[in-house]
Amino acid sequence: MTVVDLSKPIQYNSQDPFFMRVKIKHRPHWMARWTVRFLGLPFKLMPKDFTGWADDTITKMGVHSTTHIDAPWHYGPESAGKKAASIDEIPLDDCIGPGVVFDMTHKEDGDVITAADMDASVEKSGASVGEGTIALIHTGRDKFLGTKEYWRRGTGMSAEATEWLIDRGSTVMGIDQWGWDLPFHLQIKQSKEEKRDDLFWEGHRVGQRRPYWQMEQLTNLQSLPAHGFKVCVFPLKIVGASAAPARVVALMDE
Repeated sequence: MTVVDLSKPIQYNSQDPFFMRVKIKHRPHWMARWTVRFLGLPFKLMPKDFTGWADDTITKMGVHSTTHIDAPWHYGPESAGKKAASIDEIPLDDCIGPGVVFDMTHKEDGDVITAADMDASVEKSGASVGEGTIALIHTGRDKFLGTKEYWRRGTGMSAEATEWLIDRGSTVMGIDQWGWDLPFHLQIKQSKEEKRDDLFWEGHRVGQRRPYWQMEQLTNLQSLPAHGFKVCVFPLKIVGASAAPARVVALMDE
């Protein structure tokens, strides 16, 4: 079996916008020797090979700052007329399932993904989407990871494309760019140009009516076939949170 990691590294990156930066404090091994000394053990009684333990503290990291999965609570306080579920309420059975990659690398920045694009992708690949399918949208924008362009470049899933997946039974889905929708500045530009009040965050807002779970900032989707593999998504169990960092992997039989 081949395991393909679809998650970005968690590390400080000064190129990310200020609200997305991760800060981690790494403590060296020797500091733990002093901790043990303060607990009462003299240095002379410490084992000679006791170098101390390394320790690390995440001092800043939003739940949407890295590869993560959004809960319906992120999209609004209610979903389908009920209190929206938070990330700790995601059914783990839904976090493991057959994967399908939708090739959207031909879509230009600012060019929204439509239901017709989804139809064309499965027609070309021969993939099928059914109950429990985990859908992965391959845009190729993960190539901008670590640059100032990352959160400003991308296509985006329209409301109709998002519903296309839900209609076919997929309620866990993800994309390899900063967000599910068009980048913010492009959404705002389009809304102003077309004088429409229904475009901003349209893909996310589907979740106010139809609960679904959505991964953002995936990477390495180019390493996967269009179908014939399994996806595993395991978010941190953060009670009441709108999202959680997740380690996302694909499993392919040899």
